[in-house]
Amino acid sequence: MTHPNVSPQEFKYLKEHLTARMIQILTEERGCSLEEAIGKVYTSPIYEKLSDASTGLFFQSPRYVLSYL
Repeated sequence: MTHPNVSPQEFKYLKEHLTARMIQILTEERGCSLEEAIGKVYTSPIYEKLSDASTGLFFQSPRYVLSYL
């Protein structure tokens, strides 16, 4: 599903950037290994919601989205 304020390309970029930052925070600040952080993010229900542009989660900060992980 799309979001009225961004193009599909912009959404993809923003989602990928946010996901990368979430993984970075998990590894650098929460002591997860890279593999563990990737697994936590990509298999989480919140990533499913993040992948739906209509939720607007991609506009939020990575720490805010991680608070639901």
